[in-house]
Amino acid sequence: MLIALHGVKSHAAMADYRRRRPDGRLILVLTGTDLYPQPGRACLESMDLADRIVVLHPAAVSDLPPRARQRAVVIVQSAQPAADPDAGTEPAGGDGFQVAVVGHLREVKDPLLAAAAARRLPAASRITVVHAGGILEPGFHELVRREREDNPRYRWLGELEAEATARLIARSRLMVLSSRSEGGARVVGEAVVNDTPVLSTRIAATEGLLGTDYPGLFPVGDAGALAALLQRCEAEPGFLDSLRRRCRRRAQLFDPVRERGALVSLVGELLPDCMKMEMS
Repeated sequence: MLIALHGVKSHAAMADYRRRRPDGRLILVLTGTDLYPQPGRACLESMDLADRIVVLHPAAVSDLPPRARQRAVVIVQSAQPAADPDAGTEPAGGDGFQVAVVGHLREVKDPLLAAAAARRLPAASRITVVHAGGILEPGFHELVRREREDNPRYRWLGELEAEATARLIARSRLMVLSSRSEGGARVVGEAVVNDTPVLSTRIAATEGLLGTDYPGLFPVGDAGALAALLQRCEAEPGFLDSLRRRCRRRAQLFDPVRERGALVSLVGELLPDCMKMEMS
């Protein structure tokens, strides 16, 4: 068996494996850049080579070509809460209202949208945006520098280790996902398991993970709509609590036991004899 991660980057390896082992089993795990804005030729060929295609959120099945949908399996990426939310040097909420943004700086993430939304808030607002993520596209170096200088509500931490990122999320009142597209944003699960409500762009990935009627969704690229949601969360504790309750109802989706079980089941379906030998 070959399990290939990323339909484009793994295309050559998949084709080579299929030539060498025409009777072998092949699982392809698709990412956001595979699917959105639409699959390219290499990814489509990888799908055709695969016995099963794993997507990371339920709505992604309908984004596959019709010929691939019957081979699709949804396996949501799991997440675990911060081991020690109070450790480290990340700023705690205190009397302020800390909003976390977790994502590398590249165009598809629209990473400075929350900072732009924070600029629109009234002077009395206590909201600050704390952003963790590395700069992956050069143009963002200057944009981040300007934002840090001109926007007192924005703080950029750079790239953090996984546990430090989990602590940041756990110690924030909200987490904002501003991506234009996602394959199945793991950071949504990280927020949910850390009991931090989510505000997100209305994209297929978050609709699939949180529900199409989740009240914390806003249009892609709309800083004004995000600012209105931020202000409402700060001013209306009942609304913020309602988001938290909705997220809690989704927590089981991100259980590591569930993810492992789904993968074991998939492997067992394709290699039943090997699984029987392993279990015996």
